[in-house]
Amino acid sequence: MANFRFFIRYRLQVAGLAIGTLIAALLVLWMQPRWAIDRLAPLICPGAIFYLPTEQPIVALTIDDGPDDQRAGDTNTTGKILQVLAQHDAKATFFMISSRLSAQNQAFITQMVRQGHELGNHLTIDVPSISLPLPEFQTALQTAEQDILAAANHKTSLEWMRPGSGRCTPEMAEIAQQQGYKIALGAPWPYDTNLPSSDFAAQQILANVQPGSIIVLHDYGPEGAWGLRTVQTLNQILPQLKQKGYRVVTLTELYREASKSNSL
Repeated sequence: MANFRFFIRYRLQVAGLAIGTLIAALLVLWMQPRWAIDRLAPLICPGAIFYLPTEQPIVALTIDDGPDDQRAGDTNTTGKILQVLAQHDAKATFFMISSRLSAQNQAFITQMVRQGHELGNHLTIDVPSISLPLPEFQTALQTAEQDILAAANHKTSLEWMRPGSGRCTPEMAEIAQQQGYKIALGAPWPYDTNLPSSDFAAQQILANVQPGSIIVLHDYGPEGAWGLRTVQTLNQILPQLKQKGYRVVTLTELYREASKSNSL
């Protein structure tokens, strides 16, 4: 009987530990705390910026995987995102996949630059960068740069790159830095490509945003799903961020403001 009680108590302790570990993991995934980011960043993409420490009420908005090259006019998801940003006087850094640039969406690229948004390099196609051989990665980075600048009529420069699927090797990071790029990932990242809920995305962002955050959302997606979800998410978060006193800006502006704050 004593052995049986010991066995039950042991099983309960193991179950309690497993449940506690699961809850802790879910909290980390939900909150994406900076202490966890600091420990994981070198394993994910060495040298990448996930946030920029500042006491100023300022956050950067980044939008990946555009532009939308499947829809035209009022149904184009990139155009819808630009409309929402204009309505709320918010700025963003758009990480562009260069193979999606076309005559059809040229006007939206021009509009981004005219409205004060920023363009970033998200390579040529939507594949995990970490799976690419180094020469292929370097070629993709250079080709995407040329195509994005041409689409913008060379009226802007590219300061930032984001590796596909958010991972890179130390060698890839070195190549990007040698070509003059800073690497940005980000948090809050609301799992918007995996969970089909703009409400979840909005709640996750608003619960975890803080000064210096780099918010990650997506354009395009299957049948425009990610872009439409981003429009809905932005309609929820931008008014509330404004009420909380935040300015929503490009990565470069956040970087500049954070640098000033940290030099005082």
